Amino acid sequence: MLRFIVRRLIQVVPTLLLLSVLLFAWLRSLPGGPAAALLGDKATPEKIAELNTVLGLDQPIPVQYVKFLGRAITGDFGNSLITGEPVTTEIARALPATIELSVAALLIAVVLGIPLGYLAARYRGRPLDTTTIIGTLVGVAVPVFFLGYLLKQWFAVDLGWFPPSGRQAVDIEATHVTGFAVLDGLLTREFDASWDALTHLVLPAIALATIPLAVIVRITRASVLDVMGSDFVRTANSKGLAPGTVRQRHVLRNALLPVSTTIGLQTGLLLAGAVLTEKVFVWGGLGTLLAQAIERRDYPRLQAVVLLGALVYVLVNLLVDLSYAIIDPRVRVR
Repeated sequence: MLRFIVRRLIQVVPTLLLLSVLLFAWLRSLPGGPAAALLGDKATPEKIAELNTVLGLDQPIPVQYVKFLGRAITGDFGNSLITGEPVTTEIARALPATIELSVAALLIAVVLGIPLGYLAARYRGRPLDTTTIIGTLVGVAVPVFFLGYLLKQWFAVDLGWFPPSGRQAVDIEATHVTGFAVLDGLLTREFDASWDALTHLVLPAIALATIPLAVIVRITRASVLDVMGSDFVRTANSKGLAPGTVRQRHVLRNALLPVSTTIGLQTGLLLAGAVLTEKVFVWGGLGTLLAQAIERRDYPRLQAVVLLGALVYVLVNLLVDLSYAIIDPRVRVR
């Protein structure tokens, strides 16, 4: 097991290296550039050339990449071209917001998705199954940003049940310890701040959870149906085992292997969905940083956020591989 973990962690290095090369080349092939974006209406060929010299963008791309790689190894991704702050400082400030939102969305998707998928399979062909299938199709088809605006209009503007945007009310006096608004309120016993942060979290978490929820429901349903038709399940039933025992020990446990893979993939994809969700709800996390970086051609910020997303994706899939041995003892990770 330990050798497997070490080998997978070593594989992260060439993966990120290849991604950094592709990302570096792609960014510099885009029309325009940071200089033109920063200068705006004042951009002239002379000023653009001058600013490119200041930013080091007039050098050959291989030279730029070697310098970037040398700094990145030490954890220095440069300063944002928009704010002038170190990119690592910006990411450290925004990362808790995205993690909080992504974890909340993932919890909603998993807690609801696995039971719904199992029940849909158990009552196949009945109204519950049909309703679930239709609901998952709608969940996948509706764009995240459109659903976000609908939720804001219905539950924030029309009904006033939840705040329309932000992470906390501006008049809340909250002590920030970890950067996770809900957790900070619990740690400091400022329960009003924690509750306020939780109410702000509900709508964006639901909007972000819809696609992972729909995918998990469909995969769980298909996996459970496949296992229920297996020989070992029929054998267990023929031996007279209690239905609850058959469902828990034989059906659900074996059906969770592909579901765990799906959960891992959806966890990585949540970062991509967070860009639109954070934009709609003015959340102020990594999605907001990434959207601003794309609009303003902020190369240092773009490179750091994308590479961080890739690292998270690889590590999450490592955890998924390790979970196989826990879910199914027949699987041995070497």
